[in-house]
Amino acid sequence: MHILLIHQAFAALDEAGGTRHIEMAQQLARQGHRVTIIASPVSYLTGSAGSRPAWLTREEPFPGVTILRTYTLPSIHRSFVYRVFSFLSFMFSSFWVGLGVRGVDLIWGTSPPIFQGWTAWFLSRLKRVPFLFEIRDLWPAFAIAVGVLKNKTLIHLSEWLERFLYSHADRIIVNSPGFIQHVTSRGARQVDLIANGADPAMFTPEARGTTFRSEFNLGDKFVVLYAGAHGLSNDLGIVLQAANHLRQRSDIVFAFVGDGKEKANLQQQAIDMDLPNVIFAPPASKNQMAEVLAAADACIAILKPIAMYRTTYPNKVFDYMAAGRPVILAIDGVIRQVVEEAQAGIFVPPGDSFALASAVGNLADNRQLAQSMGVSGRQAIETHYLRSLWTERFMDIILAMHQARH
Repeated sequence: MHILLIHQAFAALDEAGGTRHIEMAQQLARQGHRVTIIASPVSYLTGSAGSRPAWLTREEPFPGVTILRTYTLPSIHRSFVYRVFSFLSFMFSSFWVGLGVRGVDLIWGTSPPIFQGWTAWFLSRLKRVPFLFEIRDLWPAFAIAVGVLKNKTLIHLSEWLERFLYSHADRIIVNSPGFIQHVTSRGARQVDLIANGADPAMFTPEARGTTFRSEFNLGDKFVVLYAGAHGLSNDLGIVLQAANHLRQRSDIVFAFVGDGKEKANLQQQAIDMDLPNVIFAPPASKNQMAEVLAAADACIAILKPIAMYRTTYPNKVFDYMAAGRPVILAIDGVIRQVVEEAQAGIFVPPGDSFALASAVGNLADNRQLAQSMGVSGRQAIETHYLRSLWTERFMDIILAMHQARH
């Protein structure tokens, strides 16, 4: 089969960001399928295009996988309005590029941003092939809950588009079981779970990340690491407050690895608070993440205390577990069930900096417990959340869609 994926926020293994799709594409190609990915040259995490040309480029990272990077307005981190214009620019440019991709058997759309779902649906109808719609985030529901989407007209239009795409998709996949009720209540007909997971072969739990530790003069300190987007939803100000509560603990350091719209504000907050136990590092690609996570003694996953976030399966939690590091989880809901059933970490109430600081202190004082949780998390990934097993289920779905059409 030839699968066309429309994905503005796509990240390759040498880029910072979630790599669910390149890992799945690589496995699909090994099974004899072709995957063409239309993506943005602008990093969803950093907001920068780097040295890439503004218009169409072609990459072939693996046999059977082609990446077409098309024009996207490079203003994703300026404001919500500019962010929407960035989404719309990719929606139109990816449509024109998609028209030129020949011999497609199935079109795979993914949200967020939801606007590219329209591109995937329209191309599927023009090419008369099945439309598979993947939901990685409940947009616009999350944007409304956080408060970044307030205009009633935009909310109405966004919810209309959401319902239209759910009801017109030939099949829908979600990456969290918490999303199933939401999408079915808004018109989805057939929904399958292809959960987030990880490839444990990408990580080395026994390593200590000596290069990262040396670069930041961490020595034998207990390193608590957050890796990922520094955005409004991530509530990283709470982590800074926890660091402030522990400022007298010279044996503990908090490391923030990544980028995002709020990073500069967080760095300034750390300066204003005169925090001696916080470092900020640039974003790391998936190829570099094994070294970064190996330098950690515990890892933080955190979102704002919003009820909607109880539905999420954050990808970083599975990477933390695959790396054999205990998870300090400030997110309630379905991901809490994963971590607690695996005995892979400690849950703390979202928004509670004192509880977060207490959990960090407890693990720093009991490193054997931290290591035991890391081992348990790794075992859970190997047993239940292998990326390869979920990709095999995905292949079954797309083959069934192809056979049903023919």
